[in-house]
Parts: sequence; C-alpha cells; structure tokens
Amino acid sequence: MASTVLITGVSRHLGGAYARRLSAEESVGRIIGVDVVPPRHGIGRAEFVRADIRSPLIARIIADHDVDTVVHMSVIATPAASGGRTTQKEINVIGTMQLLAACQKAPALRRLVVKSTAAIYGSSPKDPAMFREEYSARRLPSGGWGRDSVEVEGYVRGFARRRPDVEITMLRFANVIGPRVRTAMTDHYSLPVVPLPLGYDARLQFVHEDDVTDALAHAVTAPAVGSVNIAGDGIITASQAANIAGRPFVPVPRIGTGLVAGALQRAGVVDASVDQLDLLAFGRGLDTTKMRRELHFEPRYTTREAFESFAQTLRHRMVLPGGGTRSSWRAAEAAERAMSVIDRPGKKD
Repeated sequence: MASTVLITGVSRHLGGAYARRLSAEESVGRIIGVDVVPPRHGIGRAEFVRADIRSPLIARIIADHDVDTVVHMSVIATPAASGGRTTQKEINVIGTMQLLAACQKAPALRRLVVKSTAAIYGSSPKDPAMFREEYSARRLPSGGWGRDSVEVEGYVRGFARRRPDVEITMLRFANVIGPRVRTAMTDHYSLPVVPLPLGYDARLQFVHEDDVTDALAHAVTAPAVGSVNIAGDGIITASQAANIAGRPFVPVPRIGTGLVAGALQRAGVVDASVDQLDLLAFGRGLDTTKMRRELHFEPRYTTREAFESFAQTLRHRMVLPGGGTRSSWRAAEAAERAMSVIDRPGKKD
C-alpha cells in the first residue's frame, strides 16, 4: 500500500488525468500534486502544492509529508508548452536532478515511478524490428525530449545505485494519443494536408491516454520491474494513420519534411522535432512482452483503436473548400509556402 504519493507535473493534462485516476485507488492513501502553476482541471482527491521541482523546496515537501512514493511526470515533450527549448531542458533535466536529490535524502521513500518514453530508442534504418528494454538506441535522439529522456533515465539509474532500497519502475510509453491529449503527433495528423517522407511508410505504435494513466496507477502498487515498454498491440503505417484521420497526405523529400515542419512550427500550428520526422521516416517497434509477463499490465486499446479514438475528434474539424478554421488555413498556408521552397528549380533533395 502506498501511504503518501507525490505526483509531479499535475497541472498538465496527463498529470491531472493521472491524479484523478489514482484517486480511485482505495489502496492509495494521501495524494499530493505539485507543479509551478495551479491546475485548471480537477485532480481528484489530490492536494495541490505549488512548487518548482527545480527548487530545493521540493526536498522539504517530500520530507514534511513523509512521501513514500514519487511519480515523476514532469518531463515535457514539446518546447512550446514550456516557453522554449531552454526552459524545457531545464525542467526536464535540471528538474529531474533536483527531484532525485530530494528523493535520495528522503528516508521514508520506498518507490519511484517515472513516466519515460520510447523516444529514448531513437529511430534509424538500422533499428531492430522490435526494441526490447535491454536494447540501446542505434542512433541516439539528436535533441529535444528524446535526448532529455535519455539523460533522465541515466540519472534514475544513478539514483538506483545510491538508493538500492527504493523500488523503481520506468514506463517507456509509445507515442501517446487520444481524444483529449495534445502532442506533436496529434498536431501533425490534424493538419489539413499531412506531409510524409517520400519513399517511406513508417511503422507506428501508439498508446491511448487512458492506458497511460492506468499503467502509471498500476505501477504504484505492482512489483517494481525497472524499465518496461508500454504500447498498444499492433502497428499502423504513417500513411494508414493519415487515412484513418481522414487527411490527405503528400510525400515530400526527407529534407522537405523538415522545411514543412519548420514552417508549421513558426506558424504556431505544430511543435515538431527532428526526432519526430525521423520516426515518420523509419518508424519504431516495441516489444511488450515484459509489460505483460512482469508488470502484468494489459492495455485496453490496440494501436489502431487508440489512433481511431483520436481520429474521431477530427470529423467536425475537416477542412473543406471554402471553409475551415483559422488555424487550419494558417497551417495550409504555411505548408504551401514550405512546399514552394522545395519545388523551386535547382533545389536538391
């Protein structure tokens, strides 16, 4: 039984959803949610404490409340959500270092659960068909959230050596998707025309946002398993995803996908990274045997079902001739400008 659980990042969508989900667990006692801003959504029976995990104050909160379980969800995927790449890295890396330093000094701490990502495996043409947890990236993420998560996991392993008495579970989630969550991938497939790398049709895996909160809640009470992949069964290809979303897609040279994504990012429509563009080219597969055999967790949604639940929200936002939202037309105009650069004579692929 977890007597007192502390959740970081509780003011973000998934953090709030997780706090509400954990509130339904009778075996969990007190729940404390921390973040730098108050949540604008419900957090169940969790008590909100305003704090920055980059501050030494987090150590006092953990000690004063006799926290025995920490769930770290404050690793930010998109820089726009945090005020830019510099702030994103500070929160992700420096924040994690400060949080783990606080955990190291907390005598009551018995369990650490970390929301990580399959992005730590990177995405390259040399990848295995399915990544198992003991595999390392053939090509490390070049930057952004994936690179931050590699560093975060490294710090967690260092913490495990210093506090062998603390049970640790790191959940490496596939791309999260669903009807309510907003990510770089949902932004990409919400575009009126979806740019995809020419000559590629990547294999994609997704995990539904409800399965994310279920898996995190399960990890609080289940035996610790170290690192574990979490994904819905099956795969869909990048082009199939566009078809399910009801979006036409346009193949562009790989350098062109970067130009298009850059134009859309400057227009404030998507928040993509180079690593996401690699994923759309080379894909990534996750072996989820450990998820079932050791964590004893079974997602409710397959990869296709998870993506379909997101796609259903797009039906009322379809872009038709003579119509569409302002953001949709801004996206279309930005993509058109980028495509015109790619198509100029004399430009190499």
